[in-house]
Amino acid sequence: MFGFLKKGSSTAPGDTRPGWAERLKSGLSRTRAQFGGKLTGLFRRARIDDELLEELEATLLMADVGNDATQHLLGELKAAVRRDQLQTPAQLQLALAQSLEKLLQPLEKPLDLSGHRPFIIMIAGVNGAGKTTSIGKLARHFQAQGKSVLLAAGDTFRAAAREQLQAWGERNGVTVIAQESGDPAAVIFDAVHAAKARGIDVVLADTAGRLPTQLHLMDEIAKVKRVIQKAEPSGPHEVMLVLDANIGQNTLAQVRAFDKAIGVTGLIITKLDGTAKGGVIAAIARQQPIPLRFIGVGEGIEDLQPFSAHDFVAALFEQ
Repeated sequence: MFGFLKKGSSTAPGDTRPGWAERLKSGLSRTRAQFGGKLTGLFRRARIDDELLEELEATLLMADVGNDATQHLLGELKAAVRRDQLQTPAQLQLALAQSLEKLLQPLEKPLDLSGHRPFIIMIAGVNGAGKTTSIGKLARHFQAQGKSVLLAAGDTFRAAAREQLQAWGERNGVTVIAQESGDPAAVIFDAVHAAKARGIDVVLADTAGRLPTQLHLMDEIAKVKRVIQKAEPSGPHEVMLVLDANIGQNTLAQVRAFDKAIGVTGLIITKLDGTAKGGVIAAIARQQPIPLRFIGVGEGIEDLQPFSAHDFVAALFEQ
C-alpha cells in the first residue's frame, strides 16, 4: 500500500546485517498499536472530513507526538488535501507518513568519528535511562566499525554502575578505566590520557545519573566537561544524552536542562520496545531538534542502532 516506504535499505545506516528492520518493527509494536494501528482504522473510512481530522489529532496526541508536532502535521495534511486534491483516507495516510518522515529527517545525522583521535564521547542522563547499557552497546557498534574503544567509569557514586561497565568491558574485550571511589572528573581525565598513550580511537565516558532539578549535580557534570577539555582541548567531541522513551513528553525538559548545562550534541532514545510513547521523537524534532544518533528497541547488544527516519516511519505504518 505504501510503496515509497519500501525504498532503499531495510537496515539502519551502519547495520549491514539482515533483520534490523524486522527488529525495529517488533520493537515499535506498542507505539504502532497506539499510532499506526489506530490510524489505520481511521483511514479505512469512506471519506476525508472534519471528524476524521479531529480523531486523527487525538490519536497523534495519545501517541505522545505532542501538541506542537501534531498541529504541524495536521497543517501539512490539510495543505496536501488542497494542493494534491486528496480524495480518500488512504491517500491521507500516505501523506501523513511522508510528512512524518520529512519532520524526522533532520534528526538523522549519524555520528562521524573522523577528525579526532581519540574521539571523546561524554554520556549523560538521569538514573535508569540506560546510560551504562548503552555504552556497552556503543562499544560493540564502534568495534564493528574497526575502532578501538576505551571505557571510563565516571559514575563513581554507584558501585553497581562501575561493575556493570566493567562487565561490558570484559564482554567486548575493551579496557575500563575505573576507581573504587573519588572524583568522577579525575577518572575521565585519566581515561583520556590513557587513550592518548595507547592510540585508542574512541573514549566512552560514563557519568553518574542525575535529575535536572539536582542543581549541584548539574554543576558537577559541567565540571566533568571542563576537565575533559583540560585533558583534550578539542573535546569532548560528542556530548550524548540518553533518554528513556517511557517518560514521553518529559524527555523535552531533560533535553533542555542538560543542553543548558553541558551543550548536548546528540541523543540516544532507549526502551522504545517497552512503550507506546515512541511518537515523542516527533515532539523532539519540532521543539529540540538535536541529532538523534541511536535508538534502542531491545535488550540485545545489537538492538541499539543509528536512527533512520525512513525506517522508523516504515516500522510504524507497516502492518
